[in-house]
Amino acid sequence: MISLFKIYNKLKKAKGILLLYLFIGTVNYTIAQNKMNAADRPNIILIMADDLGWGDVGFNGNKIIKTPNLDQLSNSGVTFKRFYAAAPVCSPTRASCLTGRNPYRQGIYTANTGKLKKEEITLAEILKTEGYHTGIFGKWHLGTLTTKEKDANRGKPENYEHYSTPAMHGFDEYFVTESKIPTFDPLVYPEIFDEKKGESWRYGWSAIENKNTKNYGTSYWTGKEKKALMQDIKGENTKIIMDKAIPFMKKAIKSNTPFFTVIWVHTPHLPVVTNKKNRDEYSKYSHQEQLYYGSITAMDTQIGRLNDFLKKQEVSNNTMIWFASDNGPEVNTPATAGIYRGKKRDLYEGGLLVPSFCVWPQKISSGKITQIASVTSDYFPTILAMLDIKNKSAYPIDGIDLTNAIYGDQIKRNSAIGFQYPDRMSWVTDTYKLIRNGKDKNFEMYHLINDPKEKNNIINKYPKIANQLKKELFDWVKSCEKSKKGADYHNTKTKN
Repeated sequence: MISLFKIYNKLKKAKGILLLYLFIGTVNYTIAQNKMNAADRPNIILIMADDLGWGDVGFNGNKIIKTPNLDQLSNSGVTFKRFYAAAPVCSPTRASCLTGRNPYRQGIYTANTGKLKKEEITLAEILKTEGYHTGIFGKWHLGTLTTKEKDANRGKPENYEHYSTPAMHGFDEYFVTESKIPTFDPLVYPEIFDEKKGESWRYGWSAIENKNTKNYGTSYWTGKEKKALMQDIKGENTKIIMDKAIPFMKKAIKSNTPFFTVIWVHTPHLPVVTNKKNRDEYSKYSHQEQLYYGSITAMDTQIGRLNDFLKKQEVSNNTMIWFASDNGPEVNTPATAGIYRGKKRDLYEGGLLVPSFCVWPQKISSGKITQIASVTSDYFPTILAMLDIKNKSAYPIDGIDLTNAIYGDQIKRNSAIGFQYPDRMSWVTDTYKLIRNGKDKNFEMYHLINDPKEKNNIINKYPKIANQLKKELFDWVKSCEKSKKGADYHNTKTKN
């Protein structure tokens, strides 16, 4: 702007009235053009389910659980058949979505550890500077939300160590919980469980009807440590989340402002709580299956509601929707990882592969399926590339730009994907997985194309390949260690 004022003053002194008018007109046109460009930018929605298994959706072959809206959306864009969560548990994966960086760089090793640090640059912060209205709704799990009272797992008076709210990371509005909650009437649980049916405080129960309840101990929070009113939070939890997210988007649409909306639902994380209507859809199955399957169908209904809203507002064509789960399915539940080995907390495929798709009707062809190895860390560079926004940070980014896979025919990833989880680590290429499970520090290797079920350990058969992968893995782990110690923050700008 300084240079513009200099030009303006020179023209004024020279009394170049015609030139002055032309200059002002050019500036006004440029400003109007910039506003138009902002308005033309796509809306962006990141939807994430919680503990949803790769095989828990129709578009990945499930014949029992009804997910018609997810199936329709998946078919409307590109479906990722080999999409990894950045970690086998929730908090670390969520950090990767917003930053493009492996969670071990950020000190977020597992659930309820660490927090999203203020030095990290998030998608919300970058998009906000580009004119987006930013909001997050549902599960946060990247830090505590209050320093004033006991809340959830870690929130308590004067606890600033883990305090990190969405407002501190670029979100204009938020309506979130620190961690898990029941999937129906999310702030309470019954005094008595029907143990004969397999109901429990941990697993879940039938939606409460005229029963005495207790406070679950976790609240929804909005800006400035304001707790949401308990009486306004009843019924199906994903509906409660959509009831907040949809008005946020409607407000942005009305003001002709693009929105970045993160919707992180709690379903089907335990405890699964389901009303009679959704349980009855699975009446021929066991009670625990009714609770689990019904909760997913209830979530699917609300995602369909969101899509209907976008269509009615005539913005669906220019809205980008990403869907994934934060990790594989919980153990000892009816959940399924499909053909894949392992579940939540495993670094085998079943603990990391999740259902995923991206929809953007204006740009992405429908019915596309890709087998490229992808990960939640790819959100950050891919979305910026799609919007032609340059990331000014010099931080190491673990994700890659997937636009050539989404728009074109790229089928191979040019870099490996690293995973860490307490006492475990893994290095995944297009073809191979090197994995170390447990404290014995013994490595295994699998050919993921020929052996997706990871049944045949071939590490002794191909020692040269294994040694190369080990070297790459250890080099990457060292890089994460440097990041964790703050090296990235000292050597680059902390915010865009």
